[in-house]
Amino acid sequence: MAKIKADVFNTAKEKVGSVTLDESIFGAEVKEHLFYDAVRYQMAKRRQGSHQTKGRTEVSGGGKKPFKQKGTGRARQGTIRAAQMRGGGVVFGPHNRDHSHKMPKKVRRAALKSALSRRAEEKAITVFDAFEMEAIKTRDFKAVMDNFGFDSLLLVLDSPSDTVSRSARNLPGVTVLPVTGLNVYDILNHTNLAMTKSAVEGVVARLGE
Repeated sequence: MAKIKADVFNTAKEKVGSVTLDESIFGAEVKEHLFYDAVRYQMAKRRQGSHQTKGRTEVSGGGKKPFKQKGTGRARQGTIRAAQMRGGGVVFGPHNRDHSHKMPKKVRRAALKSALSRRAEEKAITVFDAFEMEAIKTRDFKAVMDNFGFDSLLLVLDSPSDTVSRSARNLPGVTVLPVTGLNVYDILNHTNLAMTKSAVEGVVARLGE
């Protein structure tokens, strides 16, 4: 199977080697219509769905007429729980629900491959030999971004790193994810995609045929 070559850098922007990118993942056909479907699927799953209102059968009160039927000059009312009464129930209000919907695994994988291939087409993928930080310092993370000219960055690591994540969390336009969290929305939402060499291997293991 054909391969795509990519240079490997350290955080000081020194070339330290090269890596081959599987063309079936980083050089696949870009199916743009899948981007909409995948992002909609992700956003729907993130919705909490905890909105809730009470209907007329759920609010307190009621049981008898609020005032007599005739002689008051007012419109007749049967209960204080009616929607037009103050404190009454809400008509057709929102209720707890699950907003998520199904998207076939095969389609989700195709959308992720398309997003990775789009960034590869744009030459917006950078591969690091490793990305480690000795201490939690936003200044040091920002220095790496400045070295490479990144303004918007999705950094993918082979496993979660608390030091790296906390160093980057105060920087606008920066997201740090492990391979298992790689998704279409975050790839498309950042101009640049950076991955460690081991993360590339993790992506191939996750999406490879």
